[in-house]
Amino acid sequence: MSEGPSSTVDAVLFDFGGVITESPFESFNRYEDRIGVPRDTIRQINATNPDTNAWARLERSEVSVDEFAVLFEAEAADRGFEVSGSQVLACLSGGLRPQMVRALEILVERVPVGCITNNVRSGHGAGMARDAATAAAVADVMKLFGVVIESSVVGLRKPDPRIYELACSELGIDPVRTAYLDDLGINCKPAAAMGMKAIKVTDPDAALRELSTLVGFDLR
Repeated sequence: MSEGPSSTVDAVLFDFGGVITESPFESFNRYEDRIGVPRDTIRQINATNPDTNAWARLERSEVSVDEFAVLFEAEAADRGFEVSGSQVLACLSGGLRPQMVRALEILVERVPVGCITNNVRSGHGAGMARDAATAAAVADVMKLFGVVIESSVVGLRKPDPRIYELACSELGIDPVRTAYLDDLGINCKPAAAMGMKAIKVTDPDAALRELSTLVGFDLR
């Protein structure tokens, strides 16, 4: 397999939630609206003590789902809010983005492609789907990746540089010749520091145009 004639990268690493699937932040906002707490409350809780809070510990599988719910609800209560930890987890599974799936199908025919995902042992499979049908669709997409690195399995989570190093090692790729896509800037920074071409995904179509330029072929 070879990259395009004008490529600057010959391997691609993807985040999953918020990149291949719709962002869970939209689901968080809908839940916050429903229970009457300010928008982005959940994100703010998860951004406080980001290496040791309930969310971080769950993504490294240091606590169970039930333990997470208790810890997260306590963190919310410290801010004066009543938020259900189990309902927060139910917000995690977004729908697949067809244009991203199509781009992935094109990429895997030509370059090594892997996935690094901060996930939890909740729902169905690595994509944390909430129902069997969605889980089956996500599983088909997951099969396209040469390597899938899950925080809940390896005990590391982004933005820890070691999880990026692990993905590159397992896929046998050079970070300097690799593109990395994530919807969070904090997770793009370690990839960029390793020499990867980091793309923050806010508009999926714009991200794919940028990635097309990097790999040297059209991803539509």
